[in-house]
Amino acid sequence: MEEIKKVPFTKEMKHTHTILIPTMLPIHFQILGNVLENYGYKIKVLDNFGQGVIDQGLKNVHNDTCYPAQLVIGQMMDALEHCDLPLDKVALLITQTGGGCRASNYIYLLRKALNKSGYGDIPVISASFMKSEQSGGFSLPVTMLLQAVYGVLCGDLIMTLYNQCIPYEKNAGESQKAVDDSVKMAEKLFCKKLLRWKEVSALMEKIILRFNRVERRKEEKIKVGVVGEIYVKYSPLGNNNLEEFLLSEGCEVVCPGLFDFLLYCTHNAEFDYELYGINKVKAAVMHKVNRFLRGRKSDMIRLIEKNSDFQPPCHFESTIESTKGYIGKGVKMGEGWLLTAEMVELIQHYKVNNIVCTQPFGCLPNHICGKGVMRVIKEKNPQANIVAVDYDSSASKVNQQNRIKLMLANARLMDSQQGMASQESSQEKAKQPAAAL
Repeated sequence: MEEIKKVPFTKEMKHTHTILIPTMLPIHFQILGNVLENYGYKIKVLDNFGQGVIDQGLKNVHNDTCYPAQLVIGQMMDALEHCDLPLDKVALLITQTGGGCRASNYIYLLRKALNKSGYGDIPVISASFMKSEQSGGFSLPVTMLLQAVYGVLCGDLIMTLYNQCIPYEKNAGESQKAVDDSVKMAEKLFCKKLLRWKEVSALMEKIILRFNRVERRKEEKIKVGVVGEIYVKYSPLGNNNLEEFLLSEGCEVVCPGLFDFLLYCTHNAEFDYELYGINKVKAAVMHKVNRFLRGRKSDMIRLIEKNSDFQPPCHFESTIESTKGYIGKGVKMGEGWLLTAEMVELIQHYKVNNIVCTQPFGCLPNHICGKGVMRVIKEKNPQANIVAVDYDSSASKVNQQNRIKLMLANARLMDSQQGMASQESSQEKAKQPAAAL
């Protein structure tokens, strides 16, 4: 087996090196990068896109590997090729889930790519809650993790409100300005080492009031839910700017937040004990963590309901309930049962019948929990209009958009038929009093 060079990130490097982080959610990662900087790290969230990233991914990662791996590693390798920083003062950060998902193996694939390209001396940091691999000079203290959790929740709030403003804004650019102002407010608060929920709650209220100021048109647009593998669901690089395309087609995007994935992961640890009787101590800890996280999300929902007319996300209890009759909670590889639950929740609670399920090449769990359950979802919800779109380096963007356009054509047809049925029903009701006389 090929020996891969491992360069540790030392404590001294914290003061000398800039850490490059691949991006997934532009809003969230901006806030999370600020959290890391608050704890003394020099951070650069990568924003390089385009064919060069894909080419680097194909060059350095086997093409049988999942598409998100190609993009994440490709983005890092492309950034190194065009880096404006001295390469002996650069480190790379990548997450490890610690489970059976391919994301746990990214760090090995990245190191292999670095060695192959002559960058073997660049340290790679593992950011993992499961302690998959230790990075001596990089640590995640509880206070930092708490800030990161609050950062994810604030990112979800900004993303949710932005998605409900941008299709209806009267003045172009006003929604993006609200995003920029909200991120600045968050960055200002997240400069503190110790954050109290009362302060975060006050920040969220300010964010909601800021988006209230965006002038919106009162009109109906087709709502389209976006679900799928976590990377291609959120990353404009991974899904060929899906949100931008849907906006250009006159749609409102409804995308479940990242915070639900944290709730899903902590809940799974509890369920492992219920199902198999293993990890009793871990289950007890995760039970408390999950209840804490659920409480914070519920607080955010109440703030939205109290201060605006925006539609809030659902409570996590509703998300769990949405799995019943569709999939077992033991299916938890990758996005697992959460992916199925999000589709059901969009249809039954958000009343969003039109869904794009983003499926990256090489991600078997998502083909099973996404495409594999669509028939059952449609049988139980005849109004469901779901399309699975495959994302891969060889996939045609035109074909992807054409599949989505066909789904939207079906959505418009169903809306038209429902409108005609509603009009006929109204006419019938109007005739009844006259007939009675």
